[in-house]
Amino acid sequence: MGTRAARSGGPHRGAENPARKRLAVGARQQTHSCSPRTQSTRLTGPAEPAADVARLAMAPDPVAAETPVQGPTPRYFTWDEVAQRSGCEERWLVIDRKVYNISEFTRRHPGGSRVISHYAGQDATDPFVAFHINKGLVKKYMNSLLIGELSPEQPSFEPTKNKELTDEFRELRATVERMGLMKANHVFFLLYLLHILLLDGAAWLTLWIFGTSFLPFLLCAVLLSAVQVQAGWLQHDFGHLSVFSTSKWNHLLHHFVIGHLKGAPASWWNHLHFQHHAKPNCFRKDPDINMHPFFFALGKILSVELGKQKKKYMPYNHQHKYFFLIGPPALMPLYFQWYVFYFVIQRKKWVDLAWMITFYIRFFLTYVPLLGLKAFLGLFFIVRFLESNWFVWVSQMNHIPMHIDHDRNMDWVSTQLQATCNVHKSAFNDWFSGHLNFQIEHHLFPTMPRHNYHKVAPLVQSLCAKHGIEYQSKPLLSAFADIVRSLKESGQLWLDAYLHQ
Repeated sequence: MGTRAARSGGPHRGAENPARKRLAVGARQQTHSCSPRTQSTRLTGPAEPAADVARLAMAPDPVAAETPVQGPTPRYFTWDEVAQRSGCEERWLVIDRKVYNISEFTRRHPGGSRVISHYAGQDATDPFVAFHINKGLVKKYMNSLLIGELSPEQPSFEPTKNKELTDEFRELRATVERMGLMKANHVFFLLYLLHILLLDGAAWLTLWIFGTSFLPFLLCAVLLSAVQVQAGWLQHDFGHLSVFSTSKWNHLLHHFVIGHLKGAPASWWNHLHFQHHAKPNCFRKDPDINMHPFFFALGKILSVELGKQKKKYMPYNHQHKYFFLIGPPALMPLYFQWYVFYFVIQRKKWVDLAWMITFYIRFFLTYVPLLGLKAFLGLFFIVRFLESNWFVWVSQMNHIPMHIDHDRNMDWVSTQLQATCNVHKSAFNDWFSGHLNFQIEHHLFPTMPRHNYHKVAPLVQSLCAKHGIEYQSKPLLSAFADIVRSLKESGQLWLDAYLHQ
């Protein structure tokens, strides 16, 4: 435990005014007396006339007048002291040079305990700004967590962070807000929801009009998989609070889209996805790379580290081959499908469970009368299979080929840029990926409405060019191929370290 730079002090007390002392006695007399008889036995001196009391109360206290009244002396801390509070027992973080003790608050944090804990012992100013749409309200609730501030001689950033880059990014964010790019076009999202509902209706009409033979059945499955994926992109918008100006409406629509249209819990998505945004591609902090090391060896650094430790949970040098078996086809139907129920029951998320049940009731009542139970189960599995392939390729193309490492406590911009890349803009790419082809902009501004990503992209590119940061954008198919290439490369690095280091 480090030594604090300065201790806290209480308010300064001057010499006590005798008149005020007698007034205090009189106040106690009025408060505690039950009768005149009881009063006379409790007082140590005779009662003073009311006029004398008033005169004494108005008399100035010469000692108190000369002594200035001071507030509590602020407690000052160093970055080393903050960094030491990053464990399980005590957790501090810094926002705008203010030091907060979040040790007990983590369990009550609306965004989840882990996402805020990932910044324990670090400056969290930029992620705080990035994730909250009503920062003034949130800061009011944070006052009870405030324990002090950084010492005046302490810099505003840790040594691991690029001050110039951070300052310019904050200026860029201010410019973006002035341009109105953080405000959503509600018509865009309404039309997007309507197009999902139309696809959903078209899937059912296909079977009702054309029958349940193979081709209508397959077309229905393709349409339903598009519904599931596109609803996944839309719930992502509501989950990031990027549609409405208040959290209440975003949360409500989030429950509807992910719960009723997809059959998944909002709390599960929040728990995983906010961690990913807070520390993308950081081992043990980003749950999206939890398949390392039990299924895949990811990233150059972690793969070599695994090889040197002589650990082999899978034949990683062949992972670029078995990825096609246990990656895209299996994630949804064999893992997510059952795990979401375990999640809500284990954490007692009954509201989420109720929303999920409405999806399964609706799906069952819609298709069992047309198909029968056996064909219905087959349709459901095929939809999840197609959805899984679509989702995995899109969600991994922006991250798996990028830098993967332990958390190095880098600045917000560097953390996001080294872990993300873009896919070229086109009408199809935008629709196919839910505008997550602009992954860089999305990670820098997670509450920005997706229809504004392309507008802020040139500003982000200029910032990257000025500071020598690589801004990667590639064709869609090249992005897919890079997933396989990076898996092959990291698998070979593991093998070389395993055999020779």
